[in-house]
Amino acid sequence: MRIVVIGAEGQAGRDVCAEFGRHGDEVYGLNHAELEIASVDSVLAALSQIQPEVVVNTAAFHHVEQCEVHPAKAFAINACGAANVAKASASLNAVVIHISTDYVFDGAKDAPYIESDLPRPLNAYGNSKLAGEYFVRTWSPRHFVLRTSALYGKHPCRAKGGGLNFVELMGKLAEERKEIKVVDREFVTPTPTIDLARLIVNLSRCDSFGLYHATAEGSCSWYEFAREIFNLTGTKASLRVANASEFPGKVPRPRYSVLENRGLKAIGMNVFRPWQEGLKEYLAIMNRQVFAA
Repeated sequence: MRIVVIGAEGQAGRDVCAEFGRHGDEVYGLNHAELEIASVDSVLAALSQIQPEVVVNTAAFHHVEQCEVHPAKAFAINACGAANVAKASASLNAVVIHISTDYVFDGAKDAPYIESDLPRPLNAYGNSKLAGEYFVRTWSPRHFVLRTSALYGKHPCRAKGGGLNFVELMGKLAEERKEIKVVDREFVTPTPTIDLARLIVNLSRCDSFGLYHATAEGSCSWYEFAREIFNLTGTKASLRVANASEFPGKVPRPRYSVLENRGLKAIGMNVFRPWQEGLKEYLAIMNRQVFAA
């Protein structure tokens, strides 16, 4: 199949391109230089030239704090950009696979969210991504909207300045400090980008279109995630729970944004493993056996 991946230089985009390549597909990775997602003309021109059968949109303005400062930019990319991709894909009769987020929820449920739960974003990022979902579902009848959580992968996240992901950040801090403090008040499901990429390739081969939750199985606090990283890597640095006053939130975030992959399980397409297994594979790929002695 002929595949276009928008945001191909990003953390998820690179793994998506590689996974389609492993399956023998003809993959065209587009970045900001080839396509301006906020311009419908730019999107249509780029896609019309390639004539893809499937368009995967991994591009987004992810930086939560910056989205709050620049909400118009957030909506231009995450909402209007998603609409532009959906419109162009529909005009070419291409399937669109759009990546969304757990931040469309407010975290008040205290139980895993399913696809039919009512979204209630707490910040500009979540609102812009939710608007993008609605645009995709409105403009493209052949769509997959995938909500995921706490992505990490071997490639840097360009939208966050190319910085370290959480796993690598914990490694860096363990090398620099004797004690690391991490919050235990926010619960997520750490999800490797390679697992999301595997799902996307599988979905591109089916026609069970719709909205799906797509995360690893299980959940943990950020503190529990860090503890598992240190356990698996034999890291000896001291890990402590941060007090509420030590890392005050600049932007409201959901305290509990765990998702249940109910829709994927219903169609027999849930490829995700427990988050601990995904972390083990990631560490093996990165060849990070010990961060600090």
